[in-house]
Amino acid sequence: MTPLIGIIGFGSIAQDLVSILLEQDPATRLQVLVRPGRESAARAALAQAGLPEQALITGDLSAFLATGPNIVAECAGHGAVKDYGPLVLEARADLIIASVGAMSDATLSHALQTAAKASSAQVVIPSGAIGGIDILAAARLSSLNSVNYTGHKPPLAWSGTPAQAEFDLGALDQPTVIFQGTARDAAQSYPKNANVAATLALAGLGMDRTTVRLIADPTTRENIHEFSISSSAVEASIRLVGQPSPRNPKTSQTTALSIARAVLNRNAAIVI
Repeated sequence: MTPLIGIIGFGSIAQDLVSILLEQDPATRLQVLVRPGRESAARAALAQAGLPEQALITGDLSAFLATGPNIVAECAGHGAVKDYGPLVLEARADLIIASVGAMSDATLSHALQTAAKASSAQVVIPSGAIGGIDILAAARLSSLNSVNYTGHKPPLAWSGTPAQAEFDLGALDQPTVIFQGTARDAAQSYPKNANVAATLALAGLGMDRTTVRLIADPTTRENIHEFSISSSAVEASIRLVGQPSPRNPKTSQTTALSIARAVLNRNAAIVI
């Protein structure tokens, strides 16, 4: 029998993920956990993404876990990682985290590690909107000296963030640095925009030694991610230009594709 895949959330990433997985295999078995009271809205949204009518959509974590999902993909934000992550792992399901910035909370990160070790389940961090994580993670085994990340997004993609209070985003006529600091501070201040920075931090030098610049850039319509690493084994600079999700300009299309790849890899005979 094909594995049962659980998804937490029903926003743009979850809807894209459902569409991708069903496109790869129409027989994919899926179920969705949402906040209590949001089941009907989730059903309508996910029906458009192709979720079968008989798939379980519930606001009850116990009912969700009672079905025995093999893999659970979190697509609902930092709060969902905190509220559900340790319990999913305790149920012996592997947990794929989209909201990687949640790992900037040291207490939560420790709780996830503890639950995973106790159950022999795994926390899986997908590459998300970024690439080159393999070379960074490998360089970490050498003398890794620096990891620097710069993220460009169109000004209005930063709406609803602290930048909105400091800048007139709609009036910017040149690239403007809206944040400069550590990956931990970026992830906590920009939870929907700085998951890439958190992913790089986990793969490399950690949350407090990874430097981050976030830029509101009126010269681009894409989400641009650039990072450089320096180590005794390799020097690398990587630049990716990602198309934003039609459902949410804060998110690159590659985010859902990367999560889908992580899901499919859990049951693949050959993993790349």
